[in-house]
Formats: sequence, C-alpha cells, structure tokens
Amino acid sequence: MSSTIIEKIKSDAILTRIVEFCNNEIYLVGGTVRDFFLEKDSTDRDIIVMDEDAKSFALRLSDYLEATFVPLDEENKIYRLVLKDKINYIDITNPIENSLEKDLMRRDLTINAIAVNIRTGEIVDISGGITDIKNKQINYVNELNFVDDPLRLLRVYRFQALLGFDLAPETINAVCKYADLISKPAVERINYELMYLFSGKYAYKAIENMNKTWLLEKVFPFVKELKQVPPNSHHHLDLFHHSLETVKQITEIYENASDEVKLHLNRVDFGGMPRIAHLKLAGFMHDIGKFSTWTIEESGRHRFIKHDDVGAKLAIKFLKKMAFSNKQVDYISSMIKHHIYPSSVMQSPQITEKVMMRYVRKMEDDAIDAIILAKADRLSARGPEITDLVVQRNLNSLDMLLKFYLEVRDTLEPLPKLLSGNDVMEILNISPSKSLGIIMNALHEAQLSGDVLTKEQAIEFVKHVDFS
Repeated sequence: MSSTIIEKIKSDAILTRIVEFCNNEIYLVGGTVRDFFLEKDSTDRDIIVMDEDAKSFALRLSDYLEATFVPLDEENKIYRLVLKDKINYIDITNPIENSLEKDLMRRDLTINAIAVNIRTGEIVDISGGITDIKNKQINYVNELNFVDDPLRLLRVYRFQALLGFDLAPETINAVCKYADLISKPAVERINYELMYLFSGKYAYKAIENMNKTWLLEKVFPFVKELKQVPPNSHHHLDLFHHSLETVKQITEIYENASDEVKLHLNRVDFGGMPRIAHLKLAGFMHDIGKFSTWTIEESGRHRFIKHDDVGAKLAIKFLKKMAFSNKQVDYISSMIKHHIYPSSVMQSPQITEKVMMRYVRKMEDDAIDAIILAKADRLSARGPEITDLVVQRNLNSLDMLLKFYLEVRDTLEPLPKLLSGNDVMEILNISPSKSLGIIMNALHEAQLSGDVLTKEQAIEFVKHVDFS
C-alpha cells in the first residue's frame, strides 16, 4: 500500500511540478492521501508547507502555475490555488503550532490524518490511518476533537456514506457521548455535510447507523414521528424504515440506470451538489406528511389523505430553517409533493400520448427525478395487499413514462403565453382578484393537457371557466 501512494505522487503531474518548483519541505495530507491510498484520482490537493509562510509560498506557487490565488482563511493561514483548468486546485497551509504531528492529531478521522512528504515519500501516520484504510474502518483520531468541532460527528457518517466503511466501536460510543453538541455548528455547515452524505453510494448505510446514536433525530427531528407509524396493508415496513429503504432503492435504480438518466441525475443544477444527492434527501423525506394525516378506518385500513401536499409544506419549513437555498427547497419540496403523481398518471383508464405529455409538460426538467422517486417508493412498499404483479405493473408503466419523456424531451418547446392577465381582465371585464388567479391557473392546466392550443381557443376557454 505504501508503494501505491508513492507511485501515485510520482505520477501526479501537479505534485511533480511543485517538487520541480522549490526545495521546501512539503507534505501532502488529508483526503488527497486517503484517495491516493484507495487508488482514486483527486482534483484537490491539500499540502502543508513546513519551512515557509503559507501565504508567501502560495503566492510564489500561484505565479509559477499561473493559478488564481484565493485566501480561504487568513487567520489560520489557509490559501487556495485554482489552476487554469478550473478543475484542479491546491489548498496550502502551515502546520498547527509548527508541528506536523500536532496538526495530524487535531484532525477528525484517522483515514484523513496521514501525511506524505512529496519529495522523499516519507509517510507520517501516527494514528493508524493506513491500517484503518486496509480494514475499511472509520475511527476518530481523538474523541475530544468532536468537542472542538461537533460537525465532525456528521463527518463520520459522511465518509461512511462515501466509502462504505464500517464504524469502529469506539467511534460509535464517542458519537453517542457527544451527539447533543450537534446543535452548535451553523446550520449552513450542517446542510453542507448532509448533502455530501446523501451524495454517497452508501447513504442508506450511514443514515441507518446515525439512527443508532441518537444523532439522526437531532438533525432530522421529524424522524421521531416517522417511527410512530407502523407497517400496514400496503407497507411491510414501519414508516421510518420505509423512508430508509426508499433511499436505498433510489441508489440502486441510479446505479443500474442508463447513461442518459445518470447524466441528468449527475447534473449540478443547485446547491453545488448533484441532483441525485437532493433526490435521495427528498426520498428520505417524502412521507413526512403521513404522521399528521394518519387515520385508521373501521376496516383497519390506514389512510394518509393529502400527505404529499402536507409533507411538501413541512419540508419547506424544515429546509428553510436549515438554510438550504431557494432552488434546493423548491426541488425537494416539489419531489415530495409529486412523489405519487407519476404512478397516478399511469393509472389513467387510457394511457395515451396526450396523458403522458401532460406529465412531461407539468414536471419539465424534473420529470426523470419524480419517476425515479415513484419507482423507489413502489419498491419500498410491499405490504400483504401489494402483490408482485401489482409492483411489476407499476414499474412497467413508470418505465413507459420515462421512455416517452426521453424520446420527446429534445423536441419540446416552451408553452406559448396565449393570454396575459391583462388580456383576461379585458375579455371578462374583471379586476385583479383571486378569481383572476384561478382562471390563469385553469388556462395553464388546459394548455398542459393539450386542450387549448391557440389564442382563439384560449379566449373561448376563459369565457367558460367557473371561478365562483
């Protein structure tokens, strides 16, 4: 394993240029070293300069590499160089208290606390990080580091989600011990870690393990309510485990998806993270409206009327409190609101192109995402009344809808604006009011359905809308 990282460093063009540039004592540290040990490529390189002020060195190196110099943290002397390709970057700092050992011992996890001298290949591993990588285990460097920065509690699960490693027993005990401290970091930092967690292939495993340490309920208070809804005729799992299973199923659907679908879900359209990470978070939250809409009929059937609408509103409140951006909030709440919609569309008495086109028009760029969520939801609900035939028919119909969308999406043009609000007020001789909003929404729905295609049809349509 040691030879692997030395070869990685020697073959890395950027590190080679740094060695050619100077005679300084420089160590590659942190996640870059971990990724190199795992034989993964890395676009970010964290280096510690031992014998020169970090800012001075960073400025000199930025000139040599023709990179952009960005001060990240002047107080702690952390500087970033963004290379010309805008993909690779280098973070440069000095060691804490001028000691490499102290610097490594202040880090979060052993797998992130390894340093390698980029010139000599000397490896500094004082906390057993290499052994933990070999054993695929996540362990802390020093449990008091969780007190210094409680965000590290979440980083335990972020790295489990990304790597799939198991947690050392002492790490689990430490998270239990300090879980109450998770309220201290800024919510912006917490949601940053959460999005990294949900971007991981093993997010399901990480969330399941968070639940064993009380940390999950402190980050997601609604989990307490999810746990109170038991299995029923449509669900073989209680609501919490159904939500967990939905995350797992989204991951599996994504892993087996076509390149076209993966390309869409890998897009970074908001929040600095790919759609798939946001979709998995939406999957975890998709049923949060069920507890407050839960009723049990005399027959024993469990009902959750309008839980999709209620859940979307609850999600907005939670996500805003957690400082998610407006676009993130809109996307996740929309996924929750529409998680039943694709299946409902495909249960129409007659499934025609017109029916499917209405779905495509309504969901627009989120059409794929909602279908994936609906499939995952279906696969996660296998109660006694849900036969294999029911599941397969549902999945087949959703695949049909997805196929239709992929075939037509490149030919779609935006719906034309046939009438403005002013046009409608003039036609009907009305003033701005709630009724005007009802009429405009009805006209939009008629266009989505393909019932109104021209301005003339729009005029006739609004004349006959019942807005009383």
